[in-house]
Amino acid sequence: MDNRVHNLLKMRPTLRNALVTENMSNDERFQNTTLRPVIKLQDHLLIAAFRNYVNKHKGVFYELALEKKLKYIENAIQKDIKFRNSLKGMVIGMFTVEEYETYILNSSALNKRMMNIVIERLKDQVQLLEPQFAQVV
Repeated sequence: MDNRVHNLLKMRPTLRNALVTENMSNDERFQNTTLRPVIKLQDHLLIAAFRNYVNKHKGVFYELALEKKLKYIENAIQKDIKFRNSLKGMVIGMFTVEEYETYILNSSALNKRMMNIVIERLKDQVQLLEPQFAQVV
């Protein structure tokens, strides 16, 4: 195993809830073995990227009620293609070449899974998106 592959795999957190079974689809297996660990590894970067996005859009997010903040997160990632592509790059850049080759076989479905996981992680950590937590992460 080359150093890059070894180092990438070594850095990833182990997720107890990301089960892998024989009867799951290839996409679900990829989601649980690659996407979830990589997204968890990149968590701080994804939060920082979202904060930057909010600040570039005049900080309107900070004035919203919780329910509207959750919708804002969804809309930002689903509708702003440049931002979405930036987030995808942060995740895909942590793939091994073998994982990337698996990813490109069904990138459309895997992108949807990837962005849904990112959206849920940001929603679950919405309190960390507040300005007072900017340096805590």
